[in-house]
Amino acid sequence: MNFNGVEFDTYFKNYPDDNGYFGKYGGAYIPDDLKKAMDEITDAYFTIAKSSKFIGELRRIRRDFQGRPTPISYLERLSGSLGNVQLYVKREDLNHSGAHKLNHCMGEALLAKYMGKKKVIAETGAGQHGVALATAAAYFGLECDIYMGAVDIKKQAPNVARMKILGANVIEVTHGLATLKEAVDAAFEAYTREYKDCIYCIGSVVGPHPFPMMVRDFQSVVGIEAREQFLEMTGELPDAVVACVGGGSNAAGMFAGFLNDPVDIYGVEPLGRGPKMGDHAASLTYGTEGVMHGFNSIMLKDENGEPAPVYSVASGLDYPSSGPEHAFLHDLGRVKYDVVDDEETIDAFFTLSRMEGIIPAIESSHAVAYAIKLAKQMKKGSILINLSGRGDKDMDYIIEKYGIR
Repeated sequence: MNFNGVEFDTYFKNYPDDNGYFGKYGGAYIPDDLKKAMDEITDAYFTIAKSSKFIGELRRIRRDFQGRPTPISYLERLSGSLGNVQLYVKREDLNHSGAHKLNHCMGEALLAKYMGKKKVIAETGAGQHGVALATAAAYFGLECDIYMGAVDIKKQAPNVARMKILGANVIEVTHGLATLKEAVDAAFEAYTREYKDCIYCIGSVVGPHPFPMMVRDFQSVVGIEAREQFLEMTGELPDAVVACVGGGSNAAGMFAGFLNDPVDIYGVEPLGRGPKMGDHAASLTYGTEGVMHGFNSIMLKDENGEPAPVYSVASGLDYPSSGPEHAFLHDLGRVKYDVVDDEETIDAFFTLSRMEGIIPAIESSHAVAYAIKLAKQMKKGSILINLSGRGDKDMDYIIEKYGIR
């Protein structure tokens, strides 16, 4: 399949290139001392991750510890309420620890173990990445530091408790807006000091090379499974695939299974309270090219060209940029990136809960909301949604802010 000059049958061999670029996006904009650390990780990944021992151990972990493959569920009642379009969800909420994040965290922690590292460091927004990495650290006997913004600590108290129970050291970040961007800043600063003894396990397809590639590769199990399962269930491919996008790890993993297929692909960004700067986190929709956190992508900027303040009802989506691969796919037009606002998202949260008995994460509810709108526009066909996580972490916040609808 050729799309705007890019051959997608060989896409994963060509992107990223040897320097970590997806077209003009990606790379590694980091100090020289950190570049040595990133080169060490890249060399280890290309060596270890291609070995039968590493692959075999990762497959065993996914099967026996994570509970993979996760199933696809047909949303019969919701589909019936919308017309003739049939909706399905890939159930990453049933992956151990409650979200897709464990897919790359177990891979990164296994890589750290093979490299002889004693500690893993990470940032988290919604807390699911932090919980997943704390889980992986406990499994492999590694120390674990999780940096989290003070605002998100308050919103995501259940996940903070889970991280601490699992043995992680949760470090509160109070500067700036005290959300995900500041947590990444603090984690990078810590890694600069400690890189000889630890590995920074980035929580999405962002950051300097090789992380956008590594996280995508570990997450691609979602799309590979989903494609095979959907064909087995229905005898054909879905007409559309939908996933939410902040940094974009769940979407990158889901999309990986379908990029070379005649399938419409949609990435859903958070419009939040509206299109005014500071009221949303829709970087691909409203942003421009720029470098932050060691990579070049499309980002939201303030009047000084610095990362702009962002907002989303979903703590895992309030990031002022997106993964470089998403920026590349956006420019190619292979993936359509669109938005839903907070109100649509919360409506979808309650709709899926009431009609299907599945309580989704607020992040995932963005994808559900968009799929509902898309189904109303389509006269026939099928939509596959990546349900990237469960909503247990969001219950207290939803009840406090929105009540029970």
